[in-house]
Amino acid sequence: MSEPTARKVVVTGASKGIGWALAHLLADAGHHPVGIARTAPDRFPGTFVTADLADREHTADAFARILSEGPVDALVNNVGLVRPARLGTVDLDDLAAVFDVNVRVAVQATQAVLPGMIDQSWGRIVNVTSLVTVGMAERTAYGSAKAALEFCTRAWARELARSGVTVNAVAPGPTETELFRANNPPGSDGEARYVDAVPMRRFGRPQEISAAIAFLLSEDAAFTTGQILRVDGGGSIGAG
Repeated sequence: MSEPTARKVVVTGASKGIGWALAHLLADAGHHPVGIARTAPDRFPGTFVTADLADREHTADAFARILSEGPVDALVNNVGLVRPARLGTVDLDDLAAVFDVNVRVAVQATQAVLPGMIDQSWGRIVNVTSLVTVGMAERTAYGSAKAALEFCTRAWARELARSGVTVNAVAPGPTETELFRANNPPGSDGEARYVDAVPMRRFGRPQEISAAIAFLLSEDAAFTTGQILRVDGGGSIGAG
């Protein structure tokens, strides 16, 4: 985001990983990041609201606090939850929890900030999805939830096309974050599978994903809506 207008940008799941890197990038560009997560990090470069987004009431309270200070210009639905399992062992409670955090939170957050965006005829919504939506073993819950969020991206973009509010998604490939490493530790089969699926033969860096999100939040992206920007080292076109 290089434009001179300072924007208020809410980032869910901002205490680490991509959300943390994005908050710093936005702050360095003169914007005001507002982070939400269960645990407050040290030295967050903006406003931080502590809330368990897995709880609907906590989510509502967090956005009520944020909006009490005025409207939000942009929202990044970044929070996520992964519960890997092969098809035969998918726990239905895990499936529900993954959909809840990845999809329900995005819908609830967007509903909260949207009226203010529409009132000012300007807004940016970016959903963070994943390379796994093109197909990956042991990701029934996570992949289908992120695919649902990609559908929401296109549906919301069509609904809001004349409002001044754009809706896009960034679909990262495997990225060096705490969440990724918790499920794919060094030397694991998961790590090897991900590396083999990426033509660049490396993992992404949070800063690289954040740069793509920041573009979609910018004034320069005003004519871009309903798009899924895949920042995945070529993973979505095949290992080759």
